[in-house]
Amino acid sequence: MKKLKLLAIILLGIVLTGCGEDSNKNTLSGKYKVEIEIQDYGIIKATLDADKAPITVENFLKLVDDKFYDGLTIHRVVADFVIQGGDPLGTGQGGSEETITGEFASNGIQNDLSHTRGAISMARNGMDMDSASSQFFIVVKDATSLDGDYAAFGYVEEGMEIVDKICKDVEASDEMGTVEKEKQPVITSIKRVK
Repeated sequence: MKKLKLLAIILLGIVLTGCGEDSNKNTLSGKYKVEIEIQDYGIIKATLDADKAPITVENFLKLVDDKFYDGLTIHRVVADFVIQGGDPLGTGQGGSEETITGEFASNGIQNDLSHTRGAISMARNGMDMDSASSQFFIVVKDATSLDGDYAAFGYVEEGMEIVDKICKDVEASDEMGTVEKEKQPVITSIKRVK
């Protein structure tokens, strides 16, 4: 009887202290499709990989579901490199309320997604590994030098011609790719699709 009481006390302690909680924790996994509609340009279709970058994909989809991106802009265009958007300030200095852990090798996290043409990745403060929030970029031309230092989390499946057209049409005001506010292409919406 004493052994049963002791076992019951131990089990109750586990329940009350939350021990073993991680075993019930849902981890995002699988592939998710999104459509990024750019005003006057069209729709970019992408597949996000939560098996390789679960934290990043979960954060991005939460912002998509909250319609955070709707009406924001592409504020940075670097021909033959990237287009970047998702900043509520439109300056490259803003973001969402939360930052996330950077899912890349130099931050101690394995992520095999490479920054080849069409990769979608998270922008971050160059000094802070865990500073990504809402800003993302699409790779225009293979930039594998970014592998291991930035969190790629998916790839464009259709619509790279739209990315190319933005690079061709939108003139940056400096070599960093800054686009003047009135010339920034507008993200009409980003939404999940089946």
